[in-house]
Amino acid sequence: MTASAAQAFLPFVKPNIDAAAIAEVGKVLASGWITSGPKMHAFEAALSELFGGRPVRTFANGSATMEIALRVANIGPGDEVITTPITWVATANVVITVGAKPVFVDIDPRTRNIDLDAVEAAITPRTRAIMPVYLSGLPVDMDRLYAIAKKHNLRVIEDAAQAIDSRWRGQRIGAFGDLVSFSFQANKNITSVEGGCLVMNSPEEAERAERLRLQGVIRTGMDGMDVEEPGGKFNLTDVNAAIGLSQLAQLDAITARRAELAEAYYRCAADSGLADLGIELPLPRDGELATTNWHMFQVVLPAERIEGGRTAVMEAMREQGVGTGVHYPAVHLFSYYRSLGWREGMLPHAERIGRSIVTLPMFPAMQAADVERVCATLSETCKRLFK
Repeated sequence: MTASAAQAFLPFVKPNIDAAAIAEVGKVLASGWITSGPKMHAFEAALSELFGGRPVRTFANGSATMEIALRVANIGPGDEVITTPITWVATANVVITVGAKPVFVDIDPRTRNIDLDAVEAAITPRTRAIMPVYLSGLPVDMDRLYAIAKKHNLRVIEDAAQAIDSRWRGQRIGAFGDLVSFSFQANKNITSVEGGCLVMNSPEEAERAERLRLQGVIRTGMDGMDVEEPGGKFNLTDVNAAIGLSQLAQLDAITARRAELAEAYYRCAADSGLADLGIELPLPRDGELATTNWHMFQVVLPAERIEGGRTAVMEAMREQGVGTGVHYPAVHLFSYYRSLGWREGMLPHAERIGRSIVTLPMFPAMQAADVERVCATLSETCKRLFK
């Protein structure tokens, strides 16, 4: 069976920029002020309110937020940052960019997040920070994370790129903690097309981040200008901020809809017998402790039992009109990181997940019938390809 007009291609993600957001972009373009300006400041103020009044600065993307967080924490050459290999490669790349060393540790195969036991075992006198990643929006054990950081006097730089509106013990991620980075890239729960924000602890940290996002420039009076440390070109435009503001106003509805879709996935997965096929579903960790925003719905395939492995499944599903994604291959096995000494076999859980994880379609405009179609297609495909 191939996709037909009656069954259009279902992508794994589909941003929704509504007419109101498009109209706001038009107003910005007509205003003559299209770079960083009043819309950016309004977006920062709205985000600060969301995170309980903490200082927030916006950036051109979620990679810049992580780099600036490292610099705000004064992390550089000779320092080590402990992180996970199951992440977008930017998490590790920004550590390299500031001259520090990323130290990968294995993951918990149930949550697919960084294993906090492995974090504690990896701490050395050179460790300066822990950089957890909340895969699909699921937080780690925040109490334990911060207890480890406090015990060893470490900074925590939270890669919460996927975790807008996720919660720990009822508190939003970002409303507490140390340095917390979010992304508003096109496939995130709310988007500004490209963009991100960094939540900080003090006005002083925010002022430094603001300087670093625009070449480190300090202005005084009408014509005074100085640079005490070099920065980059990471500012968010008012065009992006206008979209971000419109999306932020819909955050509660977006989170609620994603939770409904996740429930539909669990029902349909049971009806389609996915678990009986050895397909691992995400951990439904919800309630008093960690509450995910369901940024993605990911399964782990029994790839070793499938002729052609994950690639064959993804290709077959695409032929059936269902898009999928991979988030993420294990970063420590990329060529550059192998050149730093990382090898296959060092982080077995991450390597298995990295070879076998598949992201299924998940976006608010989906209907229950779409979820049923995805699960049925995945089940049929795996049965057909089993060795």
